[in-house]
Amino acid sequence: MKILLSNDDGINAAGLWALATHVSEVAPVAVVAPDREQSATGTAITLRQPLRVRKADSPLNGMECFAVEGMPGDAVILALENLVTGPVDLVISGINNGPNMGDDVLISGTVGAALQGYLRNIPTVAISTAGVDSANLEVPARLAAIIAADIQAGKLPKDIFLNVNVPDLPLGKLKGIELTVLAHKTNIDSVKEGHDGRREFYWLVRRQLDFEAVEGTDIKAIERNCVSVTELHANLFRRPMITGLDAVCQEWFIKLRQ
Repeated sequence: MKILLSNDDGINAAGLWALATHVSEVAPVAVVAPDREQSATGTAITLRQPLRVRKADSPLNGMECFAVEGMPGDAVILALENLVTGPVDLVISGINNGPNMGDDVLISGTVGAALQGYLRNIPTVAISTAGVDSANLEVPARLAAIIAADIQAGKLPKDIFLNVNVPDLPLGKLKGIELTVLAHKTNIDSVKEGHDGRREFYWLVRRQLDFEAVEGTDIKAIERNCVSVTELHANLFRRPMITGLDAVCQEWFIKLRQ
């Protein structure tokens, strides 16, 4: 088994290397990520200009590592088609610096990177921490390794696409892992106006959600200090259909606490 790691926070993001540290204990890892932050770029890919790539230094010895001057989706496409030696059996995108829940998965660069693996029939996981500048990256990193091990063991379908959000909490404060659906709500629905002395401008901003989340959704799980696991599809809002996935989530929580 070989695992490709990418993200939208860039090659130097702490979450990416926390992920690499733990997942590399399961199988060999290659890292191909944007050379800078590319948050909220969604499923964008680059078609009208060349893409430049450089080998990047890895804090983990012997790991293939490339930085791509492009979008998260570009990084995964280049990795799978050209850069990574040998076949890739799993794509993991993250650990994102901040949540990717509800309608926001449609603009998430983390999910956009993972999508390119899914479209090539590779099992895929997008994983995020619900806190910005999280002090608890160890928890989602360990969970990603547990999920990777189960995929390696054949416990999950080969066409699976999971979106995982982890509360920014120490392990002892997590209440469980819930199988959820996407909430129909976005954080990015506020606009600030400004003036630079010459002309007006507008700034799209992320705000704190101030509504009662619907039971069974990813946002509600995070509110309860539970990990949210959402199965994504080409129809992103279809309810989960994989038999037994809820029980598997409970197994992951037991393993995470061991």
